[in-house]
Amino acid sequence: MTMATFEKIASLNLHKRPGFLVGAFILTMSALLALFPGFFAPFDPNAFNYSALKQPPSADHWFGTDNLGRDTFSRVIWAYSINMQMAIVATVFAMLIGVIVGALVGYYGGIADAIFGRCVDAIITFPFLVLVIAVVAVLGPGLTNMYIAITLVGWVYYARLMRAEIMGQMANEYATAGKVIGCSDMRIIFRHLLPNAITPVLTYWMTDMALAILLGSSLGYLGLGAQPPTAEWGVLIAEGRNFITTAWWLSLMPGIAIVLTGLGFSLVGDSVADLMRPRG
Repeated sequence: MTMATFEKIASLNLHKRPGFLVGAFILTMSALLALFPGFFAPFDPNAFNYSALKQPPSADHWFGTDNLGRDTFSRVIWAYSINMQMAIVATVFAMLIGVIVGALVGYYGGIADAIFGRCVDAIITFPFLVLVIAVVAVLGPGLTNMYIAITLVGWVYYARLMRAEIMGQMANEYATAGKVIGCSDMRIIFRHLLPNAITPVLTYWMTDMALAILLGSSLGYLGLGAQPPTAEWGVLIAEGRNFITTAWWLSLMPGIAIVLTGLGFSLVGDSVADLMRPRG
């Protein structure tokens, strides 16, 4: 980002915004739980204990136990590693591809822009989740194939946003000046246009990470994402659905984790989105 962007961020006084502080706290805790789950989890997430089957929340097992006696709190904590990985891996490659393609298409236009427009029309015609499920069904279930599917579908949204921003930036005098003094196209695109156009993409990325956690959990619930016995929130909810009336905590606790983490990304993303609003 450019110095002007940093100055705009500083002018927002994000540290004085309650929404940003709450979101930053949630994401900080989520990152710590994802990086050091063994430090916070009191039990092995896959350790069976047949003397403690489906016990409700207690002092010994804060989130209760499942039908195999596994500690639900420990499984929810260890799931942070997988679900935070989903938030990053499932979106970062889509963002990188989309940014590069969108920048090139927005700069050169012409036939490349026409082809890109047809690709966008073909992809956005179908619901995002349906396309991802279709790709995963072809490739097979699993985290790696899920990441591939999300990247194959998700890059289009980043590219469309970046294309629009690049085209807007090209109307500024500095873009014309770069051509006049003989700068190469790649230098103009990646050293001048892209840094000034990247802020909306980063804002969208924050929201997309929250959606990636929800999508990854949904695929895990459907059996297309992470596979049992992996501790992942969607898998945990799926395992608890058959005991919803007798062991409600099995699905509720990972569901709360999904909501809280998504809330953290959304609050931070909303605060950063203020960069894009006109300020008097």
